[in-house]
Amino acid sequence: MAYKEIANSKPFIINKNLGSAMVLDSQDFTQTNADGLSVVEPTQKQKYDFDRNGWILVPGILPDNEIKQMRDFCYQLRQDPESIPEHERCTIGGPLQKLTDHPVVVGFMNEFLANPAIMSQDCYGFRMETTHLLFRSVEEDIQGKFNPHKENGLFRLPGDSHFYRCTPGKAWSGLTRVVWELNPVEEGQGGTKFITGSHKAAYPAPDTVQDTNCSLWDTYSCPAGSLLIFTESITHSGSPWTNQKVDRVPIFNLYNTVASRWHTWVPHPKLLETMTAKRQTLYREPYAGGNVVNGDFDGRTSPYLGDNLGASVNSCLLYTSPSPRD
Repeated sequence: MAYKEIANSKPFIINKNLGSAMVLDSQDFTQTNADGLSVVEPTQKQKYDFDRNGWILVPGILPDNEIKQMRDFCYQLRQDPESIPEHERCTIGGPLQKLTDHPVVVGFMNEFLANPAIMSQDCYGFRMETTHLLFRSVEEDIQGKFNPHKENGLFRLPGDSHFYRCTPGKAWSGLTRVVWELNPVEEGQGGTKFITGSHKAAYPAPDTVQDTNCSLWDTYSCPAGSLLIFTESITHSGSPWTNQKVDRVPIFNLYNTVASRWHTWVPHPKLLETMTAKRQTLYREPYAGGNVVNGDFDGRTSPYLGDNLGASVNSCLLYTSPSPRD
């Protein structure tokens, strides 16, 4: 087979039915976000860079007026949380809610996380795992520290969400972190650090990685409003914030497959009620069978023949929280 034929051939992913091929037509993936904006698919270079490196930076994609509004809300969360309604008192509240399914995020998760069998035009094929504000300043108690962790996503046991799987032409990232940098980050002054490619490492990291100045570590600089995405299976670390001009104000959002959960965080139920139906699907219960709105996945919910066979997929329950947690 010629090189060009190999490069343009579609990956063969086994479906659950007798080893048949799973259909991976991009038109079947969710095309718009909850605000009706068209999903932005990653470019071929972005897909290649993420798969090769384990992380990618998309600089300056938020407009200045939104950056200021979101950053002000983060300072309000930190300095005067009581001034915010309880159900909005988190990093998916207020103006930050639209970041959860930003068109670039949805496009990226469609490629590296979503399962086509449990998604539709009304329902995302991935779920949001948790979110937090990792505020950093030059003040000693909130400066942050160097603490390397994670590695080797190819060799995780079943049930461990920190995996990375790939086959020619397709990759899945498992737990995937999205970081919105709401202030500028200067290289070497406190941004997240990575050992590029370690998500596919077959050997343990050398002891030298415990030194923040080890040449294996990579980092970045970016303007405010930039988007950092990395697989949680890559070796990464925070680092002390040393920028005297601005604080670090990053929103750390985490995404997972529909059928997996690693954290117990759930949104406040009243906040869920304010969301559109499509955005609510980000927080549905973690299971696979029939867990799709307006899709065609088998909705069987009972082991007994005749019970719930062909059950309407519209009956799948959206997530409801037993107790409000931020």
